[in-house]
Amino acid sequence: MRIAVIGGGPGGLYFAALAKQLDPGHDITVWERNAADDTFGFGVVFSDETLGGIEHADPVVHAAMEREFARWDDIDVHFRGQRITSGGHGFAAMGRKRLLQILQERCLELGVDVRFSTEAPDVAQLRQDHDLVVACDGLNSAVRTKYADHFLPTLDVRRCRYMWLGTDTVFEAFTFDIRETEHGVMQMHGYPFDAHGSTFIIEMHDDVWRRAGFGAGEALDLTPGESDERAVEAVREIFADVLDGGRVLANNSKWISFTTVRNERWCHDNLVLLGDAAHTAHFSIGSGTKLAMEDALALAACLHEVGTVPAALAAYEAERKPVVASTQRAAQASLEWFENLGQYVEQPPLQFAFNILTRSRRITYDNLRLRDPGFIADVDAWFADATRQAGGDGRPRPPMFHPFRLGELELCNRVVVSPMDMYVAVEGVPTDFHLVHLGGKALGGAGLVMTEMVCVSPEGRITPGCTGLWSDAQAAAWRRVTDFVHASSRAKIGLQLGHSGPKGSTKLMWEGIDQPLDSGNWPVVSASARPYREGVNQVPKALDRAGMDAIVAEFVAATERGARAGFDLVELHCAHGYLLSAFLSPVTNRRTDAYGGPIENRLRFPLEVFAAMRAVWPADKPMTVRISATDWVDGGISLEDTLEVARAFERAGAAAVDVSTGQVTPDEQPAFGRSYQTPFADAIRNVLHIPTIAVGVISSADDVNTIILSGRADLCAVGRAHLYDPNWTLHAAVDQDYDGPGAPWPDPWRAGRRKPQSGRTDGPRPRLELIRRAQAPDGHQRWRPGR
Repeated sequence: MRIAVIGGGPGGLYFAALAKQLDPGHDITVWERNAADDTFGFGVVFSDETLGGIEHADPVVHAAMEREFARWDDIDVHFRGQRITSGGHGFAAMGRKRLLQILQERCLELGVDVRFSTEAPDVAQLRQDHDLVVACDGLNSAVRTKYADHFLPTLDVRRCRYMWLGTDTVFEAFTFDIRETEHGVMQMHGYPFDAHGSTFIIEMHDDVWRRAGFGAGEALDLTPGESDERAVEAVREIFADVLDGGRVLANNSKWISFTTVRNERWCHDNLVLLGDAAHTAHFSIGSGTKLAMEDALALAACLHEVGTVPAALAAYEAERKPVVASTQRAAQASLEWFENLGQYVEQPPLQFAFNILTRSRRITYDNLRLRDPGFIADVDAWFADATRQAGGDGRPRPPMFHPFRLGELELCNRVVVSPMDMYVAVEGVPTDFHLVHLGGKALGGAGLVMTEMVCVSPEGRITPGCTGLWSDAQAAAWRRVTDFVHASSRAKIGLQLGHSGPKGSTKLMWEGIDQPLDSGNWPVVSASARPYREGVNQVPKALDRAGMDAIVAEFVAATERGARAGFDLVELHCAHGYLLSAFLSPVTNRRTDAYGGPIENRLRFPLEVFAAMRAVWPADKPMTVRISATDWVDGGISLEDTLEVARAFERAGAAAVDVSTGQVTPDEQPAFGRSYQTPFADAIRNVLHIPTIAVGVISSADDVNTIILSGRADLCAVGRAHLYDPNWTLHAAVDQDYDGPGAPWPDPWRAGRRKPQSGRTDGPRPRLELIRRAQAPDGHQRWRPGR
């Protein structure tokens, strides 16, 4: 084939070398507009996984890279005068310029035609003259722009400014340095790349950047390759101590706003995107060079394995897109963590260090325990001491099994069984199913078990199968459940009260979720006369003052019955598009009176309901509120409004905010994934210092431990995992070798608190090394060239 490669960075050169190696008959030309010895940047970092792929694909390139690597496994976090170190992370880095030299030499050796200081011909002409055109022309890809109607790119420009720099200070570890300045929080992260120097990046929120005066650099007309010297000098002064007298080296160093690039499609006939032209991932979780070289390997392999160019490009895209999407999810979590860095600086140093290490969700509590048991032991000991005021005994245990005090209510651990609608009530009366369902979860070890949304009136039901508390018969049935929970377990049981609003009068979930009833409909109400689904669901009646007063009275009556039924806590449901949520969201609330418009007006009716409930709920029992922190659509509730909602309910007496998202509109586009709603609980907790309950695809004990220990939430609500395993909490204790007050086994079950054998095992293993490989005395490997 005749192959044209636009861009002679690491991705383009590595692809050319691999493709030529696999088939020397290929005629491959690389166009690079810069000179062979030009490079922007300093060092690049690789994972062991990527290096394994490079070694397998081209041992010559790998061997040359291996000779250059700086290797270490420590991460140092400098924060508030302390240096906290975590080991076992495994880094390999090298100079970007040296990497390019190695790849250039390999291309020359294999017979690739590399044309430096040469602009590529017009891409349309290249497509006519070549069998394949590979666009590796970077973040600002002209090829991607030219064919934007086909590739459908999205460019997400973020809220921090950063600058790449170098120094002749040789760091011994990957280094985070967090500075609290008069302008706000700034952070540096740096790493060594050879025996003579390190890369470091300065990053700060755009607001901090402007307050610090760096915005003056925007007026400079800097040419390509020129650096913002005034900013470089300011950075040198701010971070002088960590640089330890070393010089600051600039190379095209200027302030940048990170842009996340995504493309709906990566290939177009015989044209394909690779590296930053196709995707970017925030530098805080790895190297764009790493991703580009992985792309190159996959593309070369697919071309070799698949018979035609279109099929090969389709295979490449199908193979790489899920991998890149996973990396981008982790990068997005890390990027957002750094954008919100200021909300964490009040954390104690050990907790802050754990938080920064687990920010992307790829590194977790269990993962860190494997990498560096000593670090986790230190953080566990700190957390045990910090939780004494909640009734803890000061002895380390897995974070999820520490007690928590919710108002005056003491919970034996941090696990909540999330409210989950069962749709099996009869005329609103809970049945034996509810007794077994909720009683079983209480026996299973959770600290707090929540009912499904219990409706305050027949018209407030979602479906005919929803439970209620509008009658004394219903209260008596609920009393049977609470009595069992209190008599047979250490769990507490909470009542969630709500009104379906515009999402009412629908079928049971398994008959058609959110679909209107075929018969027996009841009228629905909302903040505004806007149906949940236009043309499908009923058009609700917009509540007037009399209608609001009637519903407040229904909530009050249900709350009083809940108290008589023996519940330990009551939660007001203001989420998921139901009635009170419909008042809070600007998507569903289009009122022009005192209950619509700005957030203080949209809050008015939900707060009236909450205050009326609080007035009749026992003073020594807590109330919480569940909210949808985002609607996942343009024009939905903002984070600023969500913080105001949380603040208002806390002032009204909420002991915690149960933070969910979405389900307000069928047009939502949620960023679904593991623990995807936790950042909203994190923001409320760490900005407002209000206790929060995190919920949403939290399904492993490892995730719960990580969320709790990092301070992103105080409690974790786990739903479907409890449907899969009603004893999820007790089994999590067994898996972590914990047997204590935070995981109370019912006495009749205590004989089963050890995990049963599950067949043959491969242990214990024989010793097969005559002389064991040397380990660092403290288990840490640092980069100390020449020692």
